[in-house]
Amino acid sequence: MTRAHRPVVDSDTLAIRRASRIIGTQIAIVCTAVVAIVILAVFVYTLSEISVAELFEPVPDPDNLKVGAVGLLRAATVLGVALIVLAGVMSWLVARRAVQPLGEALRIQRAFIADASHELRTPIAVLDARLQILQRALPAHDPSSAVVAELRKDAKSLTGIVNDLLESAEIGGSAPTDDSVADVTSAVRVAVESLALIGAERQITVELDAPDAATARVPASSITRCVVAMLDNALRFAPAGSVVSVTVAVTKKTVSVTVRDRGPGIQGIEPAHVFDRFAHSGSAAPDAGDTRTGFGIGLSLVREIAVRHGGSVTVVDSSDEGAAIAFTVPRAKHP
Repeated sequence: MTRAHRPVVDSDTLAIRRASRIIGTQIAIVCTAVVAIVILAVFVYTLSEISVAELFEPVPDPDNLKVGAVGLLRAATVLGVALIVLAGVMSWLVARRAVQPLGEALRIQRAFIADASHELRTPIAVLDARLQILQRALPAHDPSSAVVAELRKDAKSLTGIVNDLLESAEIGGSAPTDDSVADVTSAVRVAVESLALIGAERQITVELDAPDAATARVPASSITRCVVAMLDNALRFAPAGSVVSVTVAVTKKTVSVTVRDRGPGIQGIEPAHVFDRFAHSGSAAPDAGDTRTGFGIGLSLVREIAVRHGGSVTVVDSSDEGAAIAFTVPRAKHP
């Protein structure tokens, strides 16, 4: 049995909607304040021109004055409320129109990234193939072998960057097609075992704390990819000899994976913006080496995957004692 697919909402769309809400709310608040000031001025002026005792007296000249002071104030109040409601509606409409160019710009950016990535994949693949041929042709003790090996490593990093760019550009444009239930713990363990080897080179221990069973309706490969990106980011900032912890927590409705490092915390950028495409935070640990997720693509992909499957990714902690990022997705319901 398959479930009905929900409409796919990518992170760019969510950002546009959030900007629209913020702009609309700010305009509505300003308009409400102006209307409130006008109504208050009417009340103050009316009460200053008539005594409290006269306020509730009948209209002295019904032929010329049809509305008493109380009626006037009541009418002003009704008019004020109507204007506030109208201001709210107009603010919402104006805000939606104001952010439309932003949405179009993001769409064009996504299309450009996808096109550029497709164009770059072939020449990079050819470059790596030629370097591989050259590496095999060199004698075992040739002094150039180390340089060629480094060039192949650089070409492989470029391939990874291009693949991340392509996935980041395309992931929001299609609906999820994999309805299988994945074992989150197993998928996370694959990522931990892979990145533990990189951490060991810098004497960093990657620890996993996970329950025996944690399932989600997210492809296992996507979960592994997200945890790899989160761990890669943590290893960039974790000091040598420290511990990076990975915790899987299960609630009635969600499964979350939290990666915590013992580095200096997120610096040089607002924590909420580390998931933006091409975002740059502070410098990595001095001995971290080169990592391709430092281009701000890895964590962006984590957000794209989380949002695509009805989840979220957040910075749950950032201080001089370290940073923690949590990836949360809906828990799969067993039949």
